[in-house]
Amino acid sequence: MPRLPAREVLGAIATGFAEFPTPLRDEPADGPIGWPGYREARASAEERTGEKESVVCGTAKIGDVEAVLIAFEFGFLGGSLGQRTGDRVEAAFAHARDARLPVVSLIATGGSRMQQGMRALMQLQRVARASALTRASGIPQISVLRDPATGGGWATLGAGADVVLALPEAQVGFAGSRVRPEGSPEAYTAEAKLGWGQVDAIVDPAALGATLERWLRLLTTRSSAAAPPPAALRPAPLPSTGWEAVQAARAPERARAHEYLDAYFEWRADISGDRVGGVDPGVACGFGWRDGRTIAYAAQCGTPTLPAGFRTAARLVRLASRLGLPVLTLVDTPGAANDAAAEQAGVGGAIAAMFEAVATAAIPVTTLVIGEGGSGGALAFAAAESTWVTPDAYFSVTSPEAAAAILKRPASEVPDIANQLHLRPQDLVDLGVARAVVSPAR
Repeated sequence: MPRLPAREVLGAIATGFAEFPTPLRDEPADGPIGWPGYREARASAEERTGEKESVVCGTAKIGDVEAVLIAFEFGFLGGSLGQRTGDRVEAAFAHARDARLPVVSLIATGGSRMQQGMRALMQLQRVARASALTRASGIPQISVLRDPATGGGWATLGAGADVVLALPEAQVGFAGSRVRPEGSPEAYTAEAKLGWGQVDAIVDPAALGATLERWLRLLTTRSSAAAPPPAALRPAPLPSTGWEAVQAARAPERARAHEYLDAYFEWRADISGDRVGGVDPGVACGFGWRDGRTIAYAAQCGTPTLPAGFRTAARLVRLASRLGLPVLTLVDTPGAANDAAAEQAGVGGAIAAMFEAVATAAIPVTTLVIGEGGSGGALAFAAAESTWVTPDAYFSVTSPEAAAAILKRPASEVPDIANQLHLRPQDLVDLGVARAVVSPAR
């Protein structure tokens, strides 16, 4: 797709853009290391683009939400990061903190400016520090990966944002096209990064403004009140036995996580991936709009939860906690994945990360058990003293089948073991595991 100039991109997604009057530092005409021809290259870039540097920074409204925008101009020396780029980006983040405004970075860069040597590379430290200070202030950051998004721009503003969006077929990677190993060009695409859990969504350029408006509304509308538990979506009697509870939770017609999320929210937006190479399609995480406020969600969708699922959910809870947004979790899993691949991927550490995220959250977490609650893999998603359960769900220390295997009892005794585990919804209330059994909405 064509590489649009920075100001054209800004004009397409925002209104009222006002550029910061950031002064340009004095530097030798040939740059800090006297690179031959640098003076002429800069002059040519200025004439060609009409810009004084490789990045344009200012404030604007995207929809009704005011934000700080950082837009790279690829036509200016490949959107490379130099000393003056660092000055502008640092000032933009400082303004965001002072004005309490979210930050949107529109990235199109080949990386650090080679003609400035280590002075250019050191700008990554400045950018990373400015971003981290802003993150610690509870201000959300969104990055949009244009084409290309490589080198330090990807490894700081791009990959380090709270929500990472990308344009279709954008080139994304730490190594630029001229220095990467031959072969596997598909690995350096936005689509590959989405599949590997490093990008949240691919967005069509025509929909970018509307998508950013929704995300900014979600991430900036705060509320300290806990999320109310959803109502049950299917009328169901309480089970008479533990085995009846297990069968009800495993029934194909029982309502699933996406049905609950669709019924609970007016609209929502998903995040995707654990940022370290994994995606679990059996875990849905994101932010939803309900009754004029934002509620974050992490929902198990009925499959064994993979390490990537726990890490994505932990990422969601930590982000919501930092932004002051309540969280709803939905429990529905036979348990954590326990095969060799899960062990190699660090399932124990991933579960621990989710336990820690929920336990240390600075915001209220509400849990509804909507199906199977299988052992620690389910409990990691559950909030202590703030868990509810539907009539067609159960929660157990382990599955009845696993309990039979552990106790070396025959499969014929599985129904009796289910009864002995006290896993019915009403048992969970009696045991203090759940606060109540939810009823269908009237």
